[in-house]
Formats: sequence, C-alpha cells, structure tokens
Amino acid sequence: MSDRSNKSRSTGLDISVFFSFLFVLFVIADQFIKQVVVNKITVLPGKTKVIIEGFFSIFYCENTGSAFSLFADRSWGIYFLSGVSLVLGVVIFVLMIIASKHKMKLIAFAMCLLSAGAIGNLIDRFRLKYVIDYLRFDFGQYTFPVFNFADICAVCGTILFICIILFGSKYFEKFWNIIFAKKKKAEKETEADGPEELEETDPGDGQNVELLEDGAEDAEDTNAG
Repeated sequence: MSDRSNKSRSTGLDISVFFSFLFVLFVIADQFIKQVVVNKITVLPGKTKVIIEGFFSIFYCENTGSAFSLFADRSWGIYFLSGVSLVLGVVIFVLMIIASKHKMKLIAFAMCLLSAGAIGNLIDRFRLKYVIDYLRFDFGQYTFPVFNFADICAVCGTILFICIILFGSKYFEKFWNIIFAKKKKAEKETEADGPEELEETDPGDGQNVELLEDGAEDAEDTNAG
C-alpha cells in the first residue's frame, strides 16, 4: 500500500515537473519570437513582412493594451493589465501544479497555456511598458487585431478549459473539489476542536462537584455526631 502511494506521489511530481518545464518553454519561445521580430522586422519598410499578399503578414506593433489590443487606447491600461496579468499568472500556475499532482493532465495543460500567455506578455509590460505583437491577418478592408504567441497560448488554454467544463463536468467537478478540499478539512478540524476543548474543561467541573458533595457529607456527619 505504501509503495503504491509513493509511486502515485512520484508520478504526480513527474507530471508537475513536465508541465512546469512546458510553461518555461512556452514563455521562452514567446520572448524569443518577439526578439526575432524586433531584430528582423523593424528594419523593413513599414515594419512589415508580407507572407500571403492581402491576407497574412508579420507586422511589428507596440501594444499598450491586452490580448488583441484591448485597452490599448487607455493611458492606465498598461498598469491595470500588468496587475491583472501578475495575479492571474501566479494563481493559474498554482492551479496547474495542483492539477499535475493529482494527474489531471488536461486541466494542467490548459492552466499551463493560460499562465504562459499571461506571464509572456507580463514580461513585456514590465520590461518595455508595452507588448510586442506581430501576427496580422487582413480580411478585405477589415484587419483583425494584431496578436502574438502568448495570446495564442492564452486563447487555446481558455478554449480547452471551457471544453473541459462543458464536456467533462465530472472531471472538472473533481478538480473543483480538490481545490477546496483543504478549506473543508480545516473547517472540520475547527469544528472537531470545539468538543475536545469542552471535554478538557469537564474534568475540572467534575472535581468541583465532587468537592461540594464531600463537603455536604462531612456536614451531615458533623450534625449526626
């Protein structure tokens, strides 16, 4: 039984290490691609390299907003989004570790993609005060908001997580119960401590009662004498 438990823990640890490595790999890939764009694309006319005429191009863009240039026109956007990215990145990474330890690989992968996307763009915001975007798609006169590899990670992670919730409700419910298991356990321990404290005070009360009874018996004996 002990060997099986140790093997299960070891497997969970291996999965955690794997997804942590994958997270780092995604973040490095995001930063590497952005650096290549800065070095190769910014020197081109219009800071653009056309890949498919009229449809797809690599276009250097400094985005002070979030994914797909949201909040880019707000002066406070970069600070607000930096705080949000930091909190989300850390929380989602912790959820990834929890899912990994319990061998819930799909959820761990979704969290890995989400946290990598958040941290990848967060590095840009802290380092440059803007995010480097470069993937541009044109549909006739309409241009889709320019995005990057970190945005792709975040969107894919979100889609995967939504699919898990919609089509794997029991799987997600298990993960949800795991997250709040410690909280429920702590509440039960608190409730269990209450009766113990009462029990600890009971012996003292009992002794007091015995002393009173002994005193009453002595008084009766004295009166009888």
